[in-house]
Amino acid sequence: MKKLDWFIIKKFLSTFFFAILLFTVIAIVIDLSEKTDNFVRSGLGFVNIIKQYYYGFVPYIIALMFPLFVYISVIFFTSKMANNTEIIPILASGVSYNRWLRPYIMGGAFLGMILWTSNLYVIPRANQIRSTFEARYVDRDNSYEQLVANTNTNIYFKVDSFTYAGIMNYDTLYKRGGTFFMHHIEKNKLTVNTRADDILYDTALKKWRLENVITRTLHPLNETVTMQPTLVANFNFKPQDLMRDKFTKDKLTSKELERFIKLQEERGSEGINDLKVELYRRSATPVTVFLLTMIGAIVAGRKVRGGSGAHLAYGFITAAAFIITDRFSTIFSTKGNLPPIIAAWIPNGIFVFVALYLHKKAPK
Repeated sequence: MKKLDWFIIKKFLSTFFFAILLFTVIAIVIDLSEKTDNFVRSGLGFVNIIKQYYYGFVPYIIALMFPLFVYISVIFFTSKMANNTEIIPILASGVSYNRWLRPYIMGGAFLGMILWTSNLYVIPRANQIRSTFEARYVDRDNSYEQLVANTNTNIYFKVDSFTYAGIMNYDTLYKRGGTFFMHHIEKNKLTVNTRADDILYDTALKKWRLENVITRTLHPLNETVTMQPTLVANFNFKPQDLMRDKFTKDKLTSKELERFIKLQEERGSEGINDLKVELYRRSATPVTVFLLTMIGAIVAGRKVRGGSGAHLAYGFITAAAFIITDRFSTIFSTKGNLPPIIAAWIPNGIFVFVALYLHKKAPK
């Protein structure tokens, strides 16, 4: 790397981190004004609110706006370089156009790797913190959420090839439910029927605790009935496998999400495409960062009338087109038959051709 590379990378990263930091502060202020009543009713102190909510909110909002602010940052500082006639001397000195783009490639790849790593582990954990707080202190007081919420909290699922279970009134937040039943079927005949009045996941033992358990073992001519006041069982399903809230796909790490999707497919559940789109998008979004970096550099590297304002206007139009494409592909997948992997990668596929076209037409 030479002085030119360090010069551009330094401008790139400093502009991006300043912009995203400023936006995060503004987002926190707006969010704080909207949730002041919820914070007061929660009874939590300032430190606990920071730990139980904003530790999750800050990474979430940064990841949400990460690609857009990479794009805006590239356009902003590159446009200033073009208006100050810094790019023309670089190209006139014998530096090729592709050589000039090299620091943008390195910077875009670096930021894309940061986002990719965060999407795998950091952001899901942050969403778990944020969503837990919102479910406990925010959504429960929202009459609209109560109006449109799915009141059916009964869960039926397949445990393994021969066992089926169900939980009545299961609460995903407190990991407990009402009546529980489990049927073991062999050769189309019920062999074991287990019922309990309550089921609770013991976080200390990492096992399920059943209350007032009745187990019926059916034989060809008779049956055996066993009654137990308490039973601690190590089932092969965990609380995250029973999640049904709106934050489910956001709270799971990529490995957990893959496992969850596999379980849902075995159970024949609906709405799996939504989970798959989220899984594939975690890998597609870092590529988006790289593509937007290239498009921003090519667009803003040319000196035009209107200066930075014209470049930023073009940038916002391109970003809006990308978001619209992404939303349409997601809807066609979750509500239609479009394969989730195609839905997640369609925007990148389109904008690869946009980047190649702009690169071909760019004055060199």
